[in-house]
Amino acid sequence: MEALKKAETSIKVGELFERMPFTRRHLFVGIVLFIVSVIEAWENMLIIFISSSIAADFHLTPVQEGSLIGSIYLGMIPGAYMWAILADRLGRRRSLMYSLLSFSVISLVTPFSVNFAMLYAVRFIAGVALGGVMVSGYPYFEEMLPVKQRGKGIVYLSAGWPLGTLLALAAAGLFLEGDGLMAGWRGAIVLSSLVGLWAFMIMKIPESPYWLAGKGRQEEARASIQYLSEGKVKLEPDQTVWVESAERESYFNIFKRRFIKLTSLQTAVNFAFAFGYWGLYTWLPTLLEQKGLSMSQSLVFITLSTLFQVPSYMVAAWLTGKFGRKKVMIVFVALAVLSGFGFAYSANMAQMYVCNFALAFFSLGAWGVWNAWFGEIYPTSVRVSGYSFGAGAQRWANTLAPSIIGMVIGFGWAFNATVSFIQVFMVITLCLIAFIPETEGKILE
Repeated sequence: MEALKKAETSIKVGELFERMPFTRRHLFVGIVLFIVSVIEAWENMLIIFISSSIAADFHLTPVQEGSLIGSIYLGMIPGAYMWAILADRLGRRRSLMYSLLSFSVISLVTPFSVNFAMLYAVRFIAGVALGGVMVSGYPYFEEMLPVKQRGKGIVYLSAGWPLGTLLALAAAGLFLEGDGLMAGWRGAIVLSSLVGLWAFMIMKIPESPYWLAGKGRQEEARASIQYLSEGKVKLEPDQTVWVESAERESYFNIFKRRFIKLTSLQTAVNFAFAFGYWGLYTWLPTLLEQKGLSMSQSLVFITLSTLFQVPSYMVAAWLTGKFGRKKVMIVFVALAVLSGFGFAYSANMAQMYVCNFALAFFSLGAWGVWNAWFGEIYPTSVRVSGYSFGAGAQRWANTLAPSIIGMVIGFGWAFNATVSFIQVFMVITLCLIAFIPETEGKILE
């Protein structure tokens, strides 16, 4: 009798989101977090586009220039683990704000670096700060969306990556070719640091109702639900909301028997998928040079490839809502693999362009689906922890892939052998995702 009474006076947050309509408030939250996604991509990619200018100023060797590019990614590895713990304690919103603001402040020190050691240290610490944006943004948005719109919303959020890449490319071109006090790579870094002030816009959106309910903050959870639904989701005055909770709050819960298989699978997917993408695109100018393209032709090639990524997210967003995460991602990764091997063995320039554009389209569409999928596979109590561990694996791949691919190129491997080696990691990704459970249409626990 007591259990029946409890069932009548309490309800899972996920069940409320199952019947919640999509409102203008969701759209506002989406716009705020989309800009955060754009900023994250901008900050990740800018250092690649301005590294040659920095190298010229500091007289860096190619090895030092490469390590400088990797410094922010290396910093994001401990940052991912640290901010996951903070996000579970402080909340999704506050950790996202603090991460973006702290990055902005630390990054502003970069132009004042007096030597390579200081420059490397500042970029590494900035990466630690930026780790919170990487691990909080997607889980936060997933916890704010109705069940039916969750997959599409996260894939749309992922479209911030190509836009951020294009803006970073534009900022690099504008400042590196400009004149005056703030011209050059220092001006580009200052601008990229100041966009971190967008963190103050995050204050205008509510905290995740899932996180609030998990912490027992009933009034705030109810207020957040009312805000997002514009009052269309009704709760009785004595009705409580709840989410599944861990026995004991700990980052290491993701390694317990219940989650260890899932954690192992998603971590392997994140590493292999990131290696397959990053290993190719960080060395693409060099690989294209092997095929006879000049540096300016390579940049045009990369820009066009990036433009092809934008519609891929739109198509993937529509398909994932219709056919589910697993089917769409398997098809997109499989087509990316075929396109990748086609790119490796292109007989002429036309084939190379077509295959690379197809590779950009299908691989980035798959990334959009994956960002939605692997943020949903854990319950609220360990969602950010699980997401951060997988995101950390991505950054390990980002750090290791350029060095490993550089090594095989140094061995004298031909273009087709190098690209084929990279595509093996995409094949591994394709095999592993078959074992991850579908989450389309299911409520978040």
